[in-house]
Amino acid sequence: MRISNTTFTFKIISSISLFLLLWNCKNQPELPDPHEAGWNNQVICEVVEDNDKLRTLKCTFPPGVGHERHYHNAHYGYTVSGSKFRIKDTTGTREVNVPSGYSFYNDKIEWHEVLNIGDSTAVFLIVEPK
Repeated sequence: MRISNTTFTFKIISSISLFLLLWNCKNQPELPDPHEAGWNNQVICEVVEDNDKLRTLKCTFPPGVGHERHYHNAHYGYTVSGSKFRIKDTTGTREVNVPSGYSFYNDKIEWHEVLNIGDSTAVFLIVEPK
């Protein structure tokens, strides 16, 4: 049986593409979740509840403190004490005033990193369903 040049070329390109895809996935650094992520070797988030239905984190950001690049699964958040943040994510970099009493929900965050650029300590509660 004879293989045409086109078929042979397609098989080679497909094999190389699959190899590069698998190699790239294997060599991508895994990001920490919000509890594992910190800032300059400081712990940012503490677990205040962890059971079979949910995990709740309390994350505290004094001025000048951030949260290294990390991911989030689905979660609800509540701002106990707000401040001004610089946020980097897949959409770019922006500065945001996050007021006290602000709540939010995200299905997932692929990655982001934040820095408290305000003059007050911010505190968030993050509730993650299991």
